[in-house]
Amino acid sequence: MGRRLSGLPRRQRLVGLWLLLSGISLFGGAVFALWLDSLFHPQGLARWVLWLGCFSGGGTIFLVGLLLERQLFTPLRHLQVQLARLVANPDAREDYPPEGWLRGLGPDLVRIRDAWRADRNRLATAHAEGARSAARIRQELETLLQVLDTPLLLCDHHRRLLLFNQAAESLFEGHPGLGLGKRLDALLPVASLQEALGQLPDDGTPREILVPCDVRWLCAILRRVPGSNGETLLTLTDTTAAWTSEMGARGELVDTLPLLRRHSASLTSAADALSSLRPEGESSELRQRLETVVEEESLALGRDIERMGALIEDMQRQGERLVPLWSNDLWDALNERHAGEGRSVVPIGMPAWLKGDATALLVLLGSLLERLAEHTGGGDIEGEICLGNKRVYLDLVWRGTPLGERQLADWSRTPLEALPLVPRVGDVLRQHDSDAWSLADPDGKHARLRLPLPATERVGAPRPRTPPRPEFHDFGIADLPPPDAELAGRSLRALEVVAFDTETTGLELRRGDRVISIGACRVVNARLLASDVFDIRVDPGRPIPPASTAIHGLTDSDVAGAPPLHVALPRFRDYIGEAVILAHNAAFDLLAIQPAGGGVTFEMPVLDTLLLSRALDEGIDGHDLDTLAERYGLMIPPGARHTALGDARVTAELWLALLPRLEARGFDTLEQVLALQATAFDREDASA
Repeated sequence: MGRRLSGLPRRQRLVGLWLLLSGISLFGGAVFALWLDSLFHPQGLARWVLWLGCFSGGGTIFLVGLLLERQLFTPLRHLQVQLARLVANPDAREDYPPEGWLRGLGPDLVRIRDAWRADRNRLATAHAEGARSAARIRQELETLLQVLDTPLLLCDHHRRLLLFNQAAESLFEGHPGLGLGKRLDALLPVASLQEALGQLPDDGTPREILVPCDVRWLCAILRRVPGSNGETLLTLTDTTAAWTSEMGARGELVDTLPLLRRHSASLTSAADALSSLRPEGESSELRQRLETVVEEESLALGRDIERMGALIEDMQRQGERLVPLWSNDLWDALNERHAGEGRSVVPIGMPAWLKGDATALLVLLGSLLERLAEHTGGGDIEGEICLGNKRVYLDLVWRGTPLGERQLADWSRTPLEALPLVPRVGDVLRQHDSDAWSLADPDGKHARLRLPLPATERVGAPRPRTPPRPEFHDFGIADLPPPDAELAGRSLRALEVVAFDTETTGLELRRGDRVISIGACRVVNARLLASDVFDIRVDPGRPIPPASTAIHGLTDSDVAGAPPLHVALPRFRDYIGEAVILAHNAAFDLLAIQPAGGGVTFEMPVLDTLLLSRALDEGIDGHDLDTLAERYGLMIPPGARHTALGDARVTAELWLALLPRLEARGFDTLEQVLALQATAFDREDASA
């Protein structure tokens, strides 16, 4: 069993010893009473006294044990639970006031607790007053960072991420290398970037470098933050579209220009030669050859000019200002823009993606609404998106007659003064390789104006915008030990911890039960990151028993189409990175994610909150997750229990509650805690 932490004996041992001594005493008293009774044959009162005397020892032991249990041992256990809760959470409620023979400690404990809380309140008030100005500035900075469209990364001198904004999260969506405390080379493993970071001047002079990222090219501007401890700021720009345009339509256009110049020179030379020929009959053969050259070059020039026109149209369609737009967002922005004018568009039909210059389209549609208000007399306008073969049709529908060709021609010449250089409506339409025409609906009551716009390959509604998160930055990471420092000697608060949990088809993992869900969350710098999570469902390849569904709520339809375990495990391993893993009853979850032939090994250190709680509080019963959550006052959101991600978050919060208790007992490093954890590991855990 190994060395046990000193403390109260287990309740089961005390009860067993008490009952054993009582039983032996009572049995011995009965045997002794039978022997005396057969030897002396007492009668009446003497016989009663003999039997009572022989049973008095066992009865006394039983009664004394019962008295000690109620008046001493139970109050001591309650006191230990209350003290453990106060150490983990000084503001925890008091469920077990001193009782029994410890009742006299009540006023003293209340005084100590109140004085402790009063000191904490005074410190908190002083800290709040001193940090209020800094908090306001930080809040403004965080808000500014979230609304910036430019992706930002800040890393320390060990190249760990200290800060990233929402634009960076969108740019690297789904990338396992993005996260506070993670190494920059896990996100952008480019040797040239690492070399550039090592050569940056300390005065903040920027350096620009192109970095490949999957199928994209990013333009990274690097700056060393002046006066810092080697922190570096990276601003990123996706230049893929610009390079595609330069190397695509624009490149072909550049290649076409020499051809046009050659044809033009040939035509000029042929024309000069023809003009200098003698009258017909003297050089008829040469004249015929020159006419043939002029004809061929003219045809070739015509073809190349057509090609140039097509390339120019491609450039307009591929313009950098034409970006994917969600139609509902376009309608909402248009209605907000003209809310004070009493003009709005009611979206109908199915929304879809289109490609366009949002600013130019909003101004153009605003001009069109003004024309339609004059044409319809202020009637309702509906907006509908229709999908064509290669185009998306933006239709404005009204009750009445179509617009005439003259009206459309006048409208196309309307200047749009709200745009730079005051282009006309026709110029904006050409920018989108578009035109406009009006037609009547089949019902004979409605008409519409149709604008064909470039299509995009995106499908499905856009993901809801993630609200600003408190863990987009943590400058305390810069004070952590270097990433290559010995892990065993690292302090507990400097550990990067990934808490995880699994849900399975059953508890018999060695008899065919499989994983159906993996959930995990990350603790960095002793802080639980609220949204840095891993949550995936897994196809177990077998039906989920109803008894298991009753616990975790997952059915066969919930995991239909989910990736199998051999696909999910590498993703989970990438999410863990270089962190220590944490679980409650880790033996079960480790067995679940390391099946035979799984192909992924988890060789990092493992912390187990079940074993740690058992080692810290050997004399207290109840080390399951629900009991410990209740003991330490942890809040479990409704519906989160018995879900992989929900249980992982509770386990992470439990780890943070155990931290101050471990530190109070001198367990400051990972090596020490692993040794403590090993003392609570027994055969029952090994077979779990």
